[in-house]
Amino acid sequence: MNAQNTAQRRTSKTALKALNPRNHRKLLSFWRILKYGMSSFFRNAWLSLAATVIMVITLVIIAVTFVARQVMVDTVTEIKDKVDMSIYVKQDTSPKDIASIKASLLKLDSVVSVKYTTPEQFWEDIKTKYIDNADIMSAISEASEKPPIGVMNIKVKDISHIEDLTNLVNTNKLIKASMDENYPPSFSDSRRTAIDNISRTMDFVQKGGLIAGVLFIIIASLIIFNTIRMAIFNRRDEIYMMKLIGANKSFIRGPFIVEAVQYGVLAAIVTAVIITTLLVLAKSKLIEYGIAVGSTYNLLTTFWPLAVLILMFIGTTIGVVSSLLATRKYLKLN
Repeated sequence: MNAQNTAQRRTSKTALKALNPRNHRKLLSFWRILKYGMSSFFRNAWLSLAATVIMVITLVIIAVTFVARQVMVDTVTEIKDKVDMSIYVKQDTSPKDIASIKASLLKLDSVVSVKYTTPEQFWEDIKTKYIDNADIMSAISEASEKPPIGVMNIKVKDISHIEDLTNLVNTNKLIKASMDENYPPSFSDSRRTAIDNISRTMDFVQKGGLIAGVLFIIIASLIIFNTIRMAIFNRRDEIYMMKLIGANKSFIRGPFIVEAVQYGVLAAIVTAVIITTLLVLAKSKLIEYGIAVGSTYNLLTTFWPLAVLILMFIGTTIGVVSSLLATRKYLKLN
């Protein structure tokens, strides 16, 4: 039994001795790949700068596209939440009919709530709303009569989808008889059209940003591809010697991949700084114009490290793929 244990220990030690030199060589090879890649980055400084700048532009376009989309989504959502639909009913409409109209409206899936404002309260609300507007207050004081209408304020889930509300107003006999013919429902005026135009503009900007992002990804990939090809050409004698002494393809390819990773990492950090700086500088002005940038700003500043990591992933993926294609083509030709 002791002899067997001794033999097992000897076998384990032998395997360990055989394994340690192998691990040591792998670690040494990895270190050399990193060293050669970093030195190549600084050796071809102008080429590296050009590739990094293009990568920065690409990542900025991608980041701006997503940030702008989120800001526009938040802005449109905020506007939609503030806007309600209004039906203007005659002054002599009975409380029973008012209750019946409210019940009919609340049965619709698109309707969240309904609030009725009497003509008297409507008049007081107008004066309160425009108390700082001298012209409107002057016109109110000269008005001989209060507006002979009550207002049915309708809160909907989505202002862009109110087909059932429109159909009900156009077909319900009680609602049609109670509405004042001089004041059409607010969902037929310019407010809904303006919001629909904003939604269409948001879709257009989003698609345009994605197209621009894809275009610059292709441009960045081509520039990095050619940068790596030029670096390979400059080091062709060195690579030839590596092949003669038996260096494998992964060792030859490694430094160029490291160089491409540096483009992505550096570009990601610069991009994150640019985007954050732009948001900080523009935040107050955007809020002043009613653009809902607050939540996006808070999200970006809270998860800034995560945003940098995402940008690094995108940048390094572009760089590594371009580098692999460039070295693969060269190694196949040689």
